[in-house]
Amino acid sequence: MTPLIIAILFGCMVAGVAYRLLSGINFNAAWQPGTSPLARYLNDRRRARFNEQLPDALATMNNALRAGLSINQSFESVVENGESPLADEFKILLQSLKIGMTMEEALEAMNERVGSEDFSLVCTAILISRKTGGNVTEIFDKISDTIRGRMKIERKVRTLTAQGRLQGIIVSLMPVFLGVAMTLLKPEMMLPFLFSPIGVAAVLAMVALIVLGWLMIRKIIRIDV
Repeated sequence: MTPLIIAILFGCMVAGVAYRLLSGINFNAAWQPGTSPLARYLNDRRRARFNEQLPDALATMNNALRAGLSINQSFESVVENGESPLADEFKILLQSLKIGMTMEEALEAMNERVGSEDFSLVCTAILISRKTGGNVTEIFDKISDTIRGRMKIERKVRTLTAQGRLQGIIVSLMPVFLGVAMTLLKPEMMLPFLFSPIGVAAVLAMVALIVLGWLMIRKIIRIDV
């Protein structure tokens, strides 16, 4: 009876973790509406791709503005020459303008949807230039240089912290591999232990310590630029 109860509790724990990770996930959506870890990961990855494409989009907009096109036409050139997800977001921006939204409302909606600090600088530059005038192409050049410099520093930081991330992964997976290997080699010894109250407590303590250690390593190697 005890092994059955332990198996039920373990199944409930696995189901709870899976629900926490997958809740609110919509793989057909561009931005995930949920707040689960997987949803945040997908949104962060999409935002990172958007930020990587933003300097090239600013260069495209600069070329269009220097050629005498309007700001809306420069958005269209980004849609035509850009890639997803940046081109998709600018396409939504143009559609918002076509249905009657003002430039300020459309840019604010896009900025809130994307959640990129780099794009917020672009929005501010566009809105200020529309109100007070000025050479927006020079502002775009400076923003593009700033973004590229920050991305260069971030790549260097990721390179320097790669060893710490690898150590965290190895240390986290090592107890799992050892437990599986020992179970396969000595099942008559490990299975009674795993299905005993002491074994369950030991496994739960191991999982808790692994999670705690990974969070500590993650906090050490995470450096905001």
